[in-house]
Amino acid sequence: MQDGLTRSVIALRARLDELTTAPVLADPDDGGRLVTAAAGVRDAAEGILIAAVRQARDDGASWQTIGDALGVTRQAAFQRYGKPVDPRTGEPMSTHALPEATSLAGDVIDELAAGEWAKVVARFDDVMTQRLPEDALGSAWAYIAANAGAYERRGETVSVRAGDLTVTNTPLAFEAGDYTARITFRDDHTIAGLYILEAAAS
Repeated sequence: MQDGLTRSVIALRARLDELTTAPVLADPDDGGRLVTAAAGVRDAAEGILIAAVRQARDDGASWQTIGDALGVTRQAAFQRYGKPVDPRTGEPMSTHALPEATSLAGDVIDELAAGEWAKVVARFDDVMTQRLPEDALGSAWAYIAANAGAYERRGETVSVRAGDLTVTNTPLAFEAGDYTARITFRDDHTIAGLYILEAAAS
């Protein structure tokens, strides 16, 4: 594992060289060259941190120790750098949010706002299809409108991996209140959970 850390350090040095020479060697008309080089340094530095965490784990360090070193909780450290194993299959589980989750959440919210209940329900997995029929979904949205007024806009979606699911949280602004749309997606893009929560409760 020490080899992995060494390779990461070498990669960082190469990225630093690119950043250092960018102002001299880059095309003056290429305003993004310096930013691209800086982003490469950031990614290489993250690679060193990942390698260091793995080395520490191989050496017997606990997630509490690693979390303390990073200034976060042990759970946060594990969620970012750990390699969880699915107890059902023994296979490594993905720790990355579904890449399409942000756009999927936006599409679902837009369909809700447009009253296109059938389109939303068509995205449900089998369990959600049984639990939340189309008419109940429409009634829930109408209830929110009765309490908070007309829907106005959605904010930026935040996605996080939770086991084999991706949970998204998107701020929603209504005429007289703020809510959060919490939509959970499976890797096949089906919806495994859908909640519209008052902002204070989310």
